[in-house]
Amino acid sequence: MAGGLVAYRHLSRKSSHRQALLRNLVTALVQHESVRTTWPKAKETQRVAEKLITLAKRNNETAKRKATGILYTPHALLPKLFGELRERYQSRPGGYTRVLRTQPKSRYDQGDSAILELVDGPRDLRFAITAAAVARDERLGRQSTELTKRNRDKVTRYRPDGAAAFDTMVKRVAGLRLGVKSARKEGKDDGWEDIPSS
Repeated sequence: MAGGLVAYRHLSRKSSHRQALLRNLVTALVQHESVRTTWPKAKETQRVAEKLITLAKRNNETAKRKATGILYTPHALLPKLFGELRERYQSRPGGYTRVLRTQPKSRYDQGDSAILELVDGPRDLRFAITAAAVARDERLGRQSTELTKRNRDKVTRYRPDGAAAFDTMVKRVAGLRLGVKSARKEGKDDGWEDIPSS
């Protein structure tokens, strides 16, 4: 029988290889909080990561046993999972991860590439991009678009002290640009590339 719905992506691997791949990616995600991979792998890993963080929010012995079965290095990552990450997502009802599509890794391999990241963390890419957009709008003296305002609300809603952290990031991004201009006027090149204004 051909066709029909599939419960999950098989990723061209047998079951044991697929589970090992997903466990490896989830372990790297908890350790580094951001992973670059292909888009289908990122979407499947996202499902496992959401369940893992839900287990961490339960914070009981059964949840710790299940999390130990998912992570490859549980002795190193369980304190982070049941400590820092559980506290970060305690008030958030869901949506602990984000998948962002990116350009293919090389011009020879044109497979869909993506970044899987934990939201509200130090490596939150949408937080930094939104802060850069707001800094650009302030520098040009114009109002932010509706999309930028919505993204600002999204990235600050569940983050502890979100508005203050966002304003700090906007000032930091604006300072990077000013530091580049002042260094160029003095004839110094500090290695920073100019941030595009469009």
